[in-house]
Amino acid sequence: MAVRNSRLRIKQGIRTKISGTTERPRISVFKSNAQIYAQIIDDEKGHTIVSASSSELGAKENTNVAMSKEVGKKLAEKAVASGITSVVFDRNGYVYHGKVKALAEGAREGGLKF
Repeated sequence: MAVRNSRLRIKQGIRTKISGTTERPRISVFKSNAQIYAQIIDDEKGHTIVSASSSELGAKENTNVAMSKEVGKKLAEKAVASGITSVVFDRNGYVYHGKVKALAEGAREGGLKF
């Protein structure tokens, strides 16, 4: 439980500093043991604008770094189609390394700026 609690404490510190607006929404990342999920959120309205996940791309179990990058590209593709080009990245308390970093790089390659 110590790791979960420390991640949540870090997450709360991050969320006090960043927030998504209509002009510059927030990308929120969530990792489970098997999948990775990302969504673009407008915090002013409290709405999810677009989302993407590894399960949506056909991953059955144990998402790897390459799949995380594909999720980032898919999210960026949906965001650009919705007219979003600039975002704020919320790593959600996870270390910016491995799957989270790959998702961010994929989103950048897809055309998002952050």
